Amino acid sequence: MKRILPIFLALLALACSRPETTLFVGTYSDGFYALDFASGEVIAKAPMPNPSFLAINGDKVYAVSEMPDESASIWAWRYGGNGFDLMGSQPTGLPEKGEDPCYVATNGGLLAVANYSGGTLALYKLQGDGRIGPLDSLVVSGTGGPDMSRQETPHVHCATFTPDGKHLFFSEFSADAIGSLDIAGHGVSNYRIAARLPADFGPRHLLFDASGEHFYVIGELSGDVAVFDYKAGNLTLRQVVKADRFYARGAADIHLSPDGKFLYASLRLQNDGIAVFSVGADGTLAEVGYQHTGPHPRNFVITKDLAIVACRDSDEIEIYSRDPDSGLLTDTGRRISLPKPVFVSLQE
Repeated sequence: MKRILPIFLALLALACSRPETTLFVGTYSDGFYALDFASGEVIAKAPMPNPSFLAINGDKVYAVSEMPDESASIWAWRYGGNGFDLMGSQPTGLPEKGEDPCYVATNGGLLAVANYSGGTLALYKLQGDGRIGPLDSLVVSGTGGPDMSRQETPHVHCATFTPDGKHLFFSEFSADAIGSLDIAGHGVSNYRIAARLPADFGPRHLLFDASGEHFYVIGELSGDVAVFDYKAGNLTLRQVVKADRFYARGAADIHLSPDGKFLYASLRLQNDGIAVFSVGADGTLAEVGYQHTGPHPRNFVITKDLAIVACRDSDEIEIYSRDPDSGLLTDTGRRISLPKPVFVSLQE
C-alpha cells in the first residue's frame, strides 16, 4: 500500500489540476492529435502522412510530413479547440533535397524546416494569416564526420532561433557542426559555421536556456551533451558530458525544466530512458540520475511536476511525476495509447 498510494495521489492530482490542458501528439502514422490531457481522450485528429514534429504558434500548428520522396512537405493547420482546419502546405525542398523533414521551428515571421535525408534547411516566410509562403531559401548542409554509415551524406535534424532574435542555428549532423544564418527582418543571409563539435558527435537537437547565455546540443552518435556559452551570435564550448553510457548511438531529445535547474536527455536503442542532469549557475551539467522508459523515447516534454514521454515502439505515451527539488522522475503508471507517437507538446 505504501508504494501504491503515492502513484494514486499523483494520478488524482493530474486529473484535477489540468482539466483544460491540451496535449498535441505527432506520430509516424496517418495524422496528429489534440488530446484532453486530464482524460487522455482525443479531441481532434488532423489527417496527414507521418506528422513526426509540430511547431505550435497560438492557434496555428505547423506539421512536417516526414516522407522519403517528393511528397515530403510542411503543412499549416488552424486549431479551434475542437478541430483542425487545413490552411495549406508547401514542399520541403527541391527534388531530392527535401526528403524526410523531421523538425520545424518558427519565430512568427519565418518557418525553418530541417530535412534529414535531404540534408537541407528549408526556410519560408509566413503570411499575415499564418499561411506558409513559397520556399524562400534552401541551405544545403555538409559532411566530414567519420562515420561512413551515418555521416556519408548531409543530414539536418534541428533548427532553433537564437533568443536575441538575430540568428538561426541548425544541427549539421554529418559535418559535426552547428550552422548559423543571420536574420534581418523576415529574411536570412550569411551562412557560416557557428561551432565545430568533436568528431563523431552527430548533433541532433538544440536548446537555449531561458537567459539566452547557454546553448545545449545532444549528439545522437556520441551520446554526449555539449554545453556552450552564447554571446552575440558566437558559441564557445564549455563542457561535454556523457549521457549514453551504453554507446547505443541513438541519443534523441533534450529539454530543460521550467526553472532551468535540470536538463533531461532521452536515449534509445539500448537501455532506453532519460538521463537527468543538474544545471549549475554557469550552465554546466552534473549527472544526478536515470529513468528507464518504454522502447524508443524519441521525444518528451518536461513541466514543473511531470515528464511526458512519447515511446514510439510501444505505441504509448508514458507519464512520469517529477520532483522539482531533485529533478528525478517516478513512473505514475499512466499510459495513453496512440499509434507510433514521436512528438508531444503540452499547451495550457
